[in-house]
Amino acid sequence: MRLLRVGDIGQEKVAALDDNNIMRDLSSHIKDLNPETINFDNLKKLEQIKLETLPEIKKDIRIGSCINRPSNILCIGLNYSLHAEQTGSKLPDYPIVFNKSPDCLQGPFDPIKKSKTQEKLDYEVELAVVIGKEASNVSEDEALDYVFGYFILNDISDRHVQKVIGNGHWTLGKSWCAPAGGTLITKEHIKDINDINLSLSVNGEIRQDGNTKNMIFKVKFLISHISKYLTLKTGTIISTGTPAGTGMEQKPQKFLQVGDKLHLKVDHLGEQKYEIVEA
Repeated sequence: MRLLRVGDIGQEKVAALDDNNIMRDLSSHIKDLNPETINFDNLKKLEQIKLETLPEIKKDIRIGSCINRPSNILCIGLNYSLHAEQTGSKLPDYPIVFNKSPDCLQGPFDPIKKSKTQEKLDYEVELAVVIGKEASNVSEDEALDYVFGYFILNDISDRHVQKVIGNGHWTLGKSWCAPAGGTLITKEHIKDINDINLSLSVNGEIRQDGNTKNMIFKVKFLISHISKYLTLKTGTIISTGTPAGTGMEQKPQKFLQVGDKLHLKVDHLGEQKYEIVEA
């Protein structure tokens, strides 16, 4: 299924795209997309619904974050070799795992608010994974069985806080905001998650243009590896890293400024578009 949360902030309801890309109201069948509802039992019930029989939702409605109140947001640093090289970092022997605050998610078309003190605000287009059942110490072979779906996440980063103030801990520099979605795509729609194109442009200039086949650590390895050290609860997000081309890699560096317009695209998962505005 192709699931969304739509409506004003704090009043979102669940919708789905039918075969004609028309938004249909699912709110009479599921109240939200959160850790209490994102599971395979609910998915089986939803898949039995004839979407064309549900009320149509107008296209001009706001689209919110495709998941609400996730159990956790775990992100992977330096997971594309060229990105690591261009940031002057050593290729990791094991995944670099850090947290984003779960309350930093926002809609895929909502403006990004930039504080005057954020002189090094950066972008990172990423493939994000949502866990659909509790995972603990799972093997790589079975890891994808725990995936509910995928969506686009922009790992907005305050590089000054991340690199200087954070003292090696990235969470403060990574929790300002994170546009998520629009659509949460259940895994049966994607034949090969290891061959997905990702791109990001700023003011029409393509900055990032990558493919998940160039990940150092693939999705199934990440799930298996992390699950050996902590239990992945239902509704956990794993954001799998970003390709080369972030603002700090540009020569000279190009960080986000008020008025900049971003456009993100990921195969099968749709797109995000928004502007940087003053907080």
